[in-house]
Amino acid sequence: MRLWSLHISSILFILIIAISCSKDRAIASAEDATEVFPIGSYPQAVKDGDKYYYIMPDIRPGHMSIYTSACPDSLGKTAPVTVWETNNSNLQNIWSPELHKIGGKWYIYFEADNGNTDNHHIYVLENETSNPLSRQWELRGPIVVNDEWNYGIHPSTFAVGDRQYLIWSGWEKRRIDAETQCLFIAELENPWTLKSERVLISRPEYEWERQWINPDGSCSAYPIFVNENPEPYISPDGKRVIINYSASGIWTEYSSLGMLSASVSDDLLDPASWSKSEEPVFSASADPMFKSVSNISLIPSMDNNGTLMLYQYKNKSDSAPTTHSIMLKKIDWIDSYPVYNAH
Repeated sequence: MRLWSLHISSILFILIIAISCSKDRAIASAEDATEVFPIGSYPQAVKDGDKYYYIMPDIRPGHMSIYTSACPDSLGKTAPVTVWETNNSNLQNIWSPELHKIGGKWYIYFEADNGNTDNHHIYVLENETSNPLSRQWELRGPIVVNDEWNYGIHPSTFAVGDRQYLIWSGWEKRRIDAETQCLFIAELENPWTLKSERVLISRPEYEWERQWINPDGSCSAYPIFVNENPEPYISPDGKRVIINYSASGIWTEYSSLGMLSASVSDDLLDPASWSKSEEPVFSASADPMFKSVSNISLIPSMDNNGTLMLYQYKNKSDSAPTTHSIMLKKIDWIDSYPVYNAH
């Protein structure tokens, strides 16, 4: 009976994937977005060979799970595989995990704290196998990002040539009566050790980056100005590094996406190499259905000839301040820059 149940489940799974993949071929060539996950946050995905791997925060404390699919629009519709778990009291409140393949090995970057969110730090898991779904993950420990070592969140990584970089959101100094999240970059000695000092490349300076009070007056307990969740990409022509980031409080209706860019030939540890968009590059203002958009991840289409964007949005009709959904849509590139149309 158990074997028969497993056989039926396998057939159903194959049918679901086949249907989803046929839908994805339409999405890859259409402008319309489709919902990938009805409730979620901080989506991130990678394509390796003919498979997509999708990761986001696990609702179970101390757990890390990965979704996999042959096509991107079914990423949130397959069963997650738990790949790592811990009861370490210093690894609470795990946020925004990201999956990356570096030098033929798999890594998961994430942040966690000891129960005090002021002590959020960046951690790395390593898997030396070719299969990220295997449970052979080893904790490589925290990344000490500065001498004061306070509050590092939303880590991501990218390579230009033979140089690997880490980028994240953090504080310039420990908060007192206000909080400012800035974007930092550093070169890596190895996937879990900094080679250089951290360099600040963006702080919330424009009005659209400094919103923390909603139109109805709801807000955080004190002013919080936000640049967070930086996501780096190399343009398809290989000429530019693009970093998209979320600006303003994610609990507000004003959360939107900003963009930094630099030439791949520039010194990426020099703040002067980075240009910053003066206006949001993607926001909910043009769509009456959305309250806010934030936290994106770009992935190649199934044929590798296009780019798809996962992004987090909040619906106008949803009154819950922390409830978001995940969408998928196609984007274009013009002159080495991504073009994001509102929804």
